[in-house]
Amino acid sequence: MTTLWATIFVLSILVLIHELGHFLMAKLFKIRVERFSLGFPPRLFGKTIGETDYCISAVPFGGYVKISGMIDESLDQSQLTGPPKPWEFRSKKWSQKCLVILAGSLMNFLLAYTIFVVSTKIHGIEKPKGTWIGGVVPGKPAEKAGLRIGDRILRINGKPLENWEELTAIVHASPNKPLQVEWARGDSILSAIMIPTKEKFVYKGDIREGGILGILSQIEIHPVSWGNAFGEAGKNFYYLSKLVLVSFAKLVTGQESLKSIAGPVFIAKMAGESARFGFGALFEFMAILSLNLAVLNLFPIPVLDGGHLVILMIEGVLRRELSVKVKMLIQQVGIALIIGIMLLALYNDVLRLVRP
Repeated sequence: MTTLWATIFVLSILVLIHELGHFLMAKLFKIRVERFSLGFPPRLFGKTIGETDYCISAVPFGGYVKISGMIDESLDQSQLTGPPKPWEFRSKKWSQKCLVILAGSLMNFLLAYTIFVVSTKIHGIEKPKGTWIGGVVPGKPAEKAGLRIGDRILRINGKPLENWEELTAIVHASPNKPLQVEWARGDSILSAIMIPTKEKFVYKGDIREGGILGILSQIEIHPVSWGNAFGEAGKNFYYLSKLVLVSFAKLVTGQESLKSIAGPVFIAKMAGESARFGFGALFEFMAILSLNLAVLNLFPIPVLDGGHLVILMIEGVLRRELSVKVKMLIQQVGIALIIGIMLLALYNDVLRLVRP
């Protein structure tokens, strides 16, 4: 039940925030919003307030706002036969249309950053404690050589180490090269030859490849002011955004396996595991997922916000609207593509369950 409720909570908040962005920007430009739906059709229940039907729909893990005068996921083209009306999306300026489309992802970015700020202020900044070992990964070179939690690495190849950054720089630069590592355990000084394995790792938003010993540092918590919390959250936001973009780019260019695409089952699993560590961990997971959804929605795939932006860009260059027939065809291709991606993600999720 923890997993179920955590998943519903996280996805409902993310969808609500995203669609609220589109909704508020449309209202700002006096565009009529006909429906605000959590979930995709068919509609289950809801209430009409003013000109908008606020409802819950049957297909979870999504949602949409139906904006008057725009072809969206509903593929409704009934309003597009006559001349544009003042309250319709198609009657607005090109820049206003772009802002309405961008608003959903901007709200997801804002949510992620806000959570990072609050989390940083509450929990402080984590920094490595010297060269003390806080964790050893089973099966890696450090564990095989006998390193334990609580040991302190003194020297590598005779070079004294002042901090964790020096240690990792040497190790990352030495894949498959023997290193003479000396460490302290109580009053004893121990030594061993270790050969870092060549693996991928993440450094400040970059996916790099280098030497890995399989050790984690001990962590010290440093309290921060609200001012510093905004700055530190900004760094984390930048690094994670960069990592998401790099990861998606590698996926699109074939440098990353399609097996890495995750779907609702994996998200539910991660939400449940985060919830067990408390609301703080759950909200941090929500922030990371919000960042992923913001970037994903801007990809130039029809149906997604990025696909709508591409259509607007084309219309801006042509200085005219594409025909309803062309827009419908683009949307239908996009829906088929999204269904394919969702099925692939679900297939990968099932594989993770049966072959963890």
